[in-house]
Parts: sequence; C-alpha cells; structure tokens
Amino acid sequence: MTISAQDVKNLRDRTGAGMMDCKNALLETNGDAEAAIDLLRARGAAKAAKRAAKSANEGTIGSYIHFGGKIGVLVELNCETDFVAKTEDFQALARDLAMHIAASNPIAVRAEEIPADVVERERSIFLEQVKSEGKPEDIAQKIVEGRIRKYFEENTLLQQPFVKSPDKTVEQLVTEVSAKTGERIQVARFSRLQVGGGS
Repeated sequence: MTISAQDVKNLRDRTGAGMMDCKNALLETNGDAEAAIDLLRARGAAKAAKRAAKSANEGTIGSYIHFGGKIGVLVELNCETDFVAKTEDFQALARDLAMHIAASNPIAVRAEEIPADVVERERSIFLEQVKSEGKPEDIAQKIVEGRIRKYFEENTLLQQPFVKSPDKTVEQLVTEVSAKTGERIQVARFSRLQVGGGS
C-alpha cells in the first residue's frame, strides 16, 4: 500500500516522531493514523524508558522578563549531554518554557509536586460545590474527581496547553524536542516572580 507524504507529515506533526518512523508505522498499520500513533507511542515509551535510566545532568537555565519588567521567570531544563544543551532547539525550548510560565502561571511542574494539603483543599471546595448542586453521592465523587483532573491540567506546567500552540501540551512539546535531539529532556524546576504578587 502507498502512504502519501502528507499522511507522513500529518503523523509527524501529531507525534513529533521521525519521518521514517512515521512512514513505517503507517505501513505497519495499513495507513490507520490512530493505530500508527498508538504504535509510535508504545515504541517511544520503550525508548523513553531506556533513556530514563540515563541521568539528565546537563542543561540550561531559560529566562524571560515580561514587557515592563513586572513578571520574571527562570526555568531549569535538563538533558543528558552538553552538546544537546547548546543546540538551538534546546535553547529555544528553554526560552519558550520560560515565556509560557510567565503567561500561564503554573504552580508546579508535575501533578505530584502540588502539596497534598493544597489538593485536599481544592477537593473539599469542589465537594461542597457539588453537594450544593444537589447531586447524588456516587455521581458527586465522579464530578469531584473530574474537577481535580481539570485542576491539575490547568495548574501543572507539563499538562497545560502550550501558549504558542494550544493544541499540544507542554509535555508533548518537551517530548517532541526530546525525540528530535535523541536525548532525555526534563523540566527540573522553575521560579516565577511577579511585582506585587508574591511568587
């Protein structure tokens, strides 16, 4: 079966995988884009798991000062080698992440880094809201869990839609650059300062 260049490009845009990987995945799945995505994800997860054992001790500090000097961000982005840390793709990612953090004000890199007491406070607020709407207990719990998931999506850096391209998450952006460089890339931490607004 023939796979068009446009099909390969579409799959590459959606996954960040290499052109040949996309073409091969489409051939193996008889042109089924969704099945090809699953195949690439499974292979990518296997590659990422291998790379996860490697330490990401190199990297850079990305920075961004919002116009007028009212908001400033520092973000530590790590990779495996100094060579990748100096590439334009990696440096651009660090700048983009700092700019994104200035605009979107996440409270943590990952969901598990949000303090448990903060999550519990949100959970109890959501529960009160749902109870006041008169929902039955079993449905109330499901609604609360859905709102907690939404809270994580809105407040954790990796789950937020990327400001320059909202159809992908920050995590997908990092994965794309990681696939491009062939190295594990991870966001270590960030600090966002706002004049008159605390941290």
